[in-house]
Amino acid sequence: MGKVTGFQEYDRVAPTREEAATRVKHYGEFLNELPAKELNNQAARCMDCGVPFCQSGCPLGNVIPEFNDAVYQGKWEMAANILLSTNNFPEFTGRICPAPCESACVLGINRPPVSIEEIEKHIIEIAFEKGFIKAKAPLIRTGKKVAVIGSGPAGLAAAAQLNKVGHEVTVFERDDAPGGLLRYGIPDFKLQKNVVDRRIDLMKEEGIIFKCNANVGENVEIGTLLRDFNAVVLAGGSTIPRDLPIDGRSAKGVHFAMDFLKQQNKRVANRAVEVEEIMATGKNVIVIGGGDTGSDCIGTSNRHGAKSVTQFEIMPMPPQARNEHMPWPNYPMLLKNTSSHEEGAQRAWSVNTKNFIADENGNLKALKVVDVEWEIDANGRPVTFKEVAGTERDLPCELVLLAMGFLHPQKEGLIEKLGVELDNRGNVKASEHTYQTNIAKIFAAGDVRRGQSLVVWAISEGREAARKVDEYLMGTTKLASKDAVAYA
Repeated sequence: MGKVTGFQEYDRVAPTREEAATRVKHYGEFLNELPAKELNNQAARCMDCGVPFCQSGCPLGNVIPEFNDAVYQGKWEMAANILLSTNNFPEFTGRICPAPCESACVLGINRPPVSIEEIEKHIIEIAFEKGFIKAKAPLIRTGKKVAVIGSGPAGLAAAAQLNKVGHEVTVFERDDAPGGLLRYGIPDFKLQKNVVDRRIDLMKEEGIIFKCNANVGENVEIGTLLRDFNAVVLAGGSTIPRDLPIDGRSAKGVHFAMDFLKQQNKRVANRAVEVEEIMATGKNVIVIGGGDTGSDCIGTSNRHGAKSVTQFEIMPMPPQARNEHMPWPNYPMLLKNTSSHEEGAQRAWSVNTKNFIADENGNLKALKVVDVEWEIDANGRPVTFKEVAGTERDLPCELVLLAMGFLHPQKEGLIEKLGVELDNRGNVKASEHTYQTNIAKIFAAGDVRRGQSLVVWAISEGREAARKVDEYLMGTTKLASKDAVAYA
């Protein structure tokens, strides 16, 4: 905890942001740092709650009251050590995690919760600034070699943990630079890539080898991989997007959101875009999908100079506050207004797209949509919908971005050639206790195993999978489980 009476004395304060009118002119991060005194006050709000539900709300089991207390006391190195004991990459989660820990904060029962995510980001950034974060290569190597396929948050976490206990780790990434979703899925205005590069450089110093443009199963032989490595961790993510196979889908101007976002991240990094470019400049843009990826498309479209940006969601509008179906400390599905929404976008719920309309040259010119009405069950969940008569209409549109989530990992290539079993959702089948597939030396972690999820869950999966790989290789492990750390 911080100060005994802090939660009574101080209100929650968020960092200020650069004005929307100016930040849409660049792709850099735009949140200002909290002043030292204000940060101290925010840490002081962590109350003596007895049972810290925030820790169970966090998939990593972060030891939150303890690092808040260290921040309150100005003990930054201690705060960093506590935070890093459970989280390899707080500089990522402090920027892009939806903070389920804050939803579970006891103070949040009747007041705004503690600013856990913001405090977390400050801890790691101050630790880097003060020189507390240094490369720590293992003193002894085990002689065991592990291949990690995929360099997103799950793969990076697994690699970091396995390297920590002395295994020789090689990370294979099919893109031209490591980071996975962190590099090519999340816009720079939410996560600047120098933050990713800083961590990758540190991992390289610690002895981890990164091989990019390495598509295992294509230009990297699977037989070689299985022969040369004692264990393999599949961490390739859930990469197949949900499509909208309706009339007119082939119109020029209908694209998957991730294709659009990846291109822009490459432009910002001055890397070549080797496919047909997708630009929102001067266009009426419609984003189909109401999640974070859709929000990222809005922010990017506004920075392109779109004529208009509209976001559709087929589901009904979420409530703005908890109700009887979303009691504390469960994570609530509430209306979320992101920084991208602030920059300009029309939003509409309970809207279904009927078909895409193209001109004589095959270029998208409009969408046919209709309003829908949902039937809600006793638990407050929408179950079925019907169209609202008289609401069908055509909306002018030259660019549609499909941001409706992801189905499962890519099966063609690596997964098919390995012969690992899949579950009924198309994910790699691996035990949640051992992370082991039907092939003994092959493990799976992150979205490739559990399906589309949060960055913080990916890191948790990578850490837990690393423990099981270490046990498989050595018969025991020095890597503690998240529960052992959190409740020690």
